[in-house]
Amino acid sequence: MSKSEILIVTVLLFTVLMRFAIILGVAYLLVPRGVACPRCGVEMMSIRNVVVDRLLPMLQRRWCLDCGWNGVTRRVRPATTPPRAGAPRSQTRSRTP
Repeated sequence: MSKSEILIVTVLLFTVLMRFAIILGVAYLLVPRGVACPRCGVEMMSIRNVVVDRLLPMLQRRWCLDCGWNGVTRRVRPATTPPRAGAPRSQTRSRTP
């Protein structure tokens, strides 16, 4: 194969891979986020599946008990509390005899 043929194959392969990446990105962004039902807003139950949880850790299957909606949602990270500014709590207390 000549250099021009290799370049053409490389560009075409890159184009196909980029289209695939864009489609996956848009599909991921269209999946509802969080534990609230997209229909009624009630907190949904998580459906556990070991295989799916390991293959796609960023997605989670959920089911709404109120309206019956079930589907895939994006996992949300639990909210972490920011560390307090200043000295640790044990050092700020005054000691009285």
